[in-house]
Amino acid sequence: MNTVTPRLFIAATEQDTGKTTMSLGLYAALSERLGRIGYIKPVGQRFTEVDGRRIDDDSLLMEAVFQPRIPIEHMSPIAVEPDFTRRYINESNHDALAKRIRNSFDRACWEKDFTIIEGSGHAGVGAVFDLSNATVARLLGSKVLLVTPGGIGRPIDEGALNKALFELEGVEIVGVVMNKVLEDKLEYVGDFARRGFRRLGIELLGVLPMQRMLAQPTLGQVAGKIQGAFHCNAAPAGIVAGEIVIGAVSSANLPGRLGAGTLLVVPGDREDIVLAAIAEAEGGKLAGLVLSDGLVPHPKLMQMLAESGLPVVVSPMDSYSIAKRIHSMRIKLQPGDTEKIQRVKDLVAAHVDIPRLLEKLGLGGGVWEGFGS
Repeated sequence: MNTVTPRLFIAATEQDTGKTTMSLGLYAALSERLGRIGYIKPVGQRFTEVDGRRIDDDSLLMEAVFQPRIPIEHMSPIAVEPDFTRRYINESNHDALAKRIRNSFDRACWEKDFTIIEGSGHAGVGAVFDLSNATVARLLGSKVLLVTPGGIGRPIDEGALNKALFELEGVEIVGVVMNKVLEDKLEYVGDFARRGFRRLGIELLGVLPMQRMLAQPTLGQVAGKIQGAFHCNAAPAGIVAGEIVIGAVSSANLPGRLGAGTLLVVPGDREDIVLAAIAEAEGGKLAGLVLSDGLVPHPKLMQMLAESGLPVVVSPMDSYSIAKRIHSMRIKLQPGDTEKIQRVKDLVAAHVDIPRLLEKLGLGGGVWEGFGS
C-alpha cells in the first residue's frame, strides 16, 4: 500500500457534525498550498446507484465539485447497504474488505500530493464489521483531524472517548476543529474549548461559526421530501427555504409573517392566500410556495403564479405534515449548491489554522511524518 503520499483522516464525535464540510473546505484550501489532492471515503452509509455501483453521496459531491480524476468506485470502495452488517457477521470477510480499501486508497493517491480520507462518524462507527473509523485510520496509516459540534462540556467529553479509541489503534489525533458555534460566542467558546482540549493533549485548530443557510434545504430537496413536484417556475438549485410559514391566517395578516427566503405552505383552495403570495412575490419576500392537499387554484390564478416567477410546488400531503417533514430534514450538501459550497470553502479558509495543521502533519518543512517516513 502507498506509504509515501501525505494523508489526513477526517472523523467526528457524532453524526452530522461537519465531516463533509471539513473535507470539502480542506480540499480547497490544501489544493492552493500543496497541489493535487486525492479523496476517498472508505466506508459510506448513504449512497446512490451509479452504473450499477453503490457510490457514497459524499464521494459524488467531491467528484462533482473538484473533479479529482479518480475513478468514482475507488473514491467509495464500500457502501453499507441494508443487509451489509448481517452478511458480514455470517461471512466475516474482513481481509477482502481491507484489501479493497487499500487498493482504492492506492488509486486515490495516484499522482496526488495529499489525500483526504473522510470517515463515517465517530471513532467506533463500523466496529460491528471490524472497520471502525479508528481501524481504517490505522489501516491507511493516517493521523486524524477530529470535528466536534459547538459547546464546551459535551464536545470535550466526546473528544476524550474518541481519543481513547484512536489511541487503542495506535492512531494520533493531530487536532480538533469545533463546528457550528454561535457567532456571538466564538471567542468565549473557543477560549474554554482550547483550554479543555489541551488538558486531553489535543490542540484546537479552529472554531467555525454557525451558518444558518447551510442547514436550510433547497426547494428541490423540499419537493422530494414532501412527495411534491414543481408546477411552475422550477427553482434553480441554489434557492434555499428559510422560515416555513403555514398560510393559516387571513390574507390581510399574511404580509407581516413573511420575510426574505420564506417558504409559504398553503392549501391550494385558499385562493385569497395565494393572491396575497403573488403580491408578496413581487417584493422578493418569498422563496417559494407549496400548495398542499394536492389542490391547485383556478387556472387563471395558476397563470398568474407562473407569470409571477414564484416557484410553486404541489404536494398531496396536508400543510402540517409538510411542515413537520421539512423541519425534520437532515440537510446534506448537494453538487448544485454553489453558494453553500463557496461558503464552506470560505469558512474553512478563514477559521481553520491550515499552516498549523500542516505543521502537525510534518508538512511545514516539506517532510511528511507519516508511517514509513
